Amino acid sequence: EGISHEAFSLAGHLKLKKLIVIYDDNRITIEGSTSLACSDDVKRRFQGYRWTVLEADAHDFQSIDRAIKRAKRSKDRPTIILCHSHIAHGSPNKHDTASAHGEPLGEAEVSATKRALGLPESEQFYIPERVKELFAERRRFLERRTAAWSRMLKSRLESDPDFAMAWDCHMQQRLPQDLEKYLPAFDPAKPIATRAASGKVLQSLAAAIPQLVGGAADLAPSTKTLLEKFPSVGPGRYEGRNLHFGIREHAMAAVLNGMALHGGFRVYGSTFFVFSDYARPSIRLAAMMRLPVIYVFTHDSFYVGEDGPTHEPVEHLAALRCIPGLTTIRPADATETTAAWIAALRNTDGPTAILLTRQNVAVQDRSVLPPASSLERGAYTLWQTAEGDPEMILIASGSEIELALNSARQISSRCRVRVVSMPSWELFQKQPKEYRDSVLPPACSRRIVIEAASSFGWERYVGDRGCLLTLDHFGASAPCRVLAEKFGFTTQRVVELADKILSAR
Repeated sequence: EGISHEAFSLAGHLKLKKLIVIYDDNRITIEGSTSLACSDDVKRRFQGYRWTVLEADAHDFQSIDRAIKRAKRSKDRPTIILCHSHIAHGSPNKHDTASAHGEPLGEAEVSATKRALGLPESEQFYIPERVKELFAERRRFLERRTAAWSRMLKSRLESDPDFAMAWDCHMQQRLPQDLEKYLPAFDPAKPIATRAASGKVLQSLAAAIPQLVGGAADLAPSTKTLLEKFPSVGPGRYEGRNLHFGIREHAMAAVLNGMALHGGFRVYGSTFFVFSDYARPSIRLAAMMRLPVIYVFTHDSFYVGEDGPTHEPVEHLAALRCIPGLTTIRPADATETTAAWIAALRNTDGPTAILLTRQNVAVQDRSVLPPASSLERGAYTLWQTAEGDPEMILIASGSEIELALNSARQISSRCRVRVVSMPSWELFQKQPKEYRDSVLPPACSRRIVIEAASSFGWERYVGDRGCLLTLDHFGASAPCRVLAEKFGFTTQRVVELADKILSAR
């Protein structure tokens, strides 16, 4: 698989000497011999990755043991052990066959195999006494080692308060109680891209959370995810907090999963949003395993513009939103970006994706608008023309909030209009029905959804009397302002949609 080779390449570069890969080289796939599709030299390929390559007979315990002991002595390279094996070894009729890969041997062949191996046929699952003894002996050895290690840790924790505090911080994943005091403030008079705002937030978080580590798939200058005051991890240098994954989006996401499973770190990884496609299988596994990985996806819409349609995500928001257990957050401005990071760090029950703009967006004045911390409820009323139930609701996420607010002010002469910021469907769906109905009153069916992405899924919120200003085609190569005009993401277009809804009374 491609992900394996991304990871092999990175491991060789980093000189991960503790990594040992055991490769079952049985030359069989479900379709038949591996020669149907492969003729590469595995040994030379891994030598090219700067790995130590060893070989062993997979059916000879002593051969395997010697190879593993040698691999553990590696000074500066990961090791792969090519274990040459025969699938269905011992089976008289299935030995070295493709059918043994994907099918049970069958009752008759199991009996024949037991006879060939000298095992009693009368016992359905036979374990020789010597095997039981070996496993029991190994368990006793590991119990002694575990007890000794636990005593050592207890002694260290009791004698070294600084170490105890750091250990508790890392292993318990506790956030500082006064986290908000570390976070930057943003001037409403100075528009800023949410990726840039995220970078400023991340620098502050790194100072407050020592276990926070992460990096990018070759895009840190663009995703603004380099921790400026800390060194990078490199070959033989593992004390840093910046990880350079190279152009390996899938391996990056998989490595983050491994680090989250290991514990002790709070991890994040970043790339352009359109490249989330490459990382999706590992994102899916993070959701399945409920790992608190954070993904920072920038360049989040067709507003990427000059990068062209290949780099402009359209269907990607819908693709992430349909992954069970993944929380997707698309903050509207710098203040919501700060809140998005806090929400992501507080989410220890699964992964979080934060989607950020390349282009500058207005910073909303929270002295006159609700606090950005409302983001943690998924959606909230950002602005309304007057008291009372709304007669029309504009729902938007991300950079389109600015368009929604500008449009709502023009529509306000026609009806009582509300603007709802909806950065996260998942967080909103977790709220009590009473809260959801207070934000989106069922009685108000005149709704307009504004989002620079696919319309897929928005029908649950827009209803049958609403309108969608979304993008159900690929983007184009042009400056973002030109694209907004061409694609109808303008105040004029929103007002036209509002008039259409109102005239349908």
